[in-house]
Amino acid sequence: MKSILLIGLGRYGRHVARKLHSMHHEIMAVDKNEELVNEVLPYTNSALIADSTDGHFLESLGVRNFDACIVAIGDDFQSSLETTLRLRELGAKYIVARASSSIHEKFLLRNGADEVVYPEKQLALWTAIRCGSDHLLDYFEL
Repeated sequence: MKSILLIGLGRYGRHVARKLHSMHHEIMAVDKNEELVNEVLPYTNSALIADSTDGHFLESLGVRNFDACIVAIGDDFQSSLETTLRLRELGAKYIVARASSSIHEKFLLRNGADEVVYPEKQLALWTAIRCGSDHLLDYFEL
């Protein structure tokens, strides 16, 4: 079982929370929108309403104690970058950040993300390969 800090509870973040919950991981979820926080409560060990760009707040979480930090903020470029950078400065072990464009992806990698996921791009490639190939049921890249 891993301990995961999940920041950003939009559509992508909620799906991540549900999947991590089904895998029996400990999840602390954070978002500044109370409705989104309430929606994921059944899938988390704890959930907080807060602004992840607040350095004092992030410091109070003890980010070094989490096995991984997931920054699932996709629509707010600056908040995503700021949160990723602050997590790195606070000693996060492993940071996965969501990108919403190729330039966002580059900035995240340069500002502390260990890994960047770009869901729209990754799903588009997967869909094109599945639909463009005969007799292919699933695909993964080695």
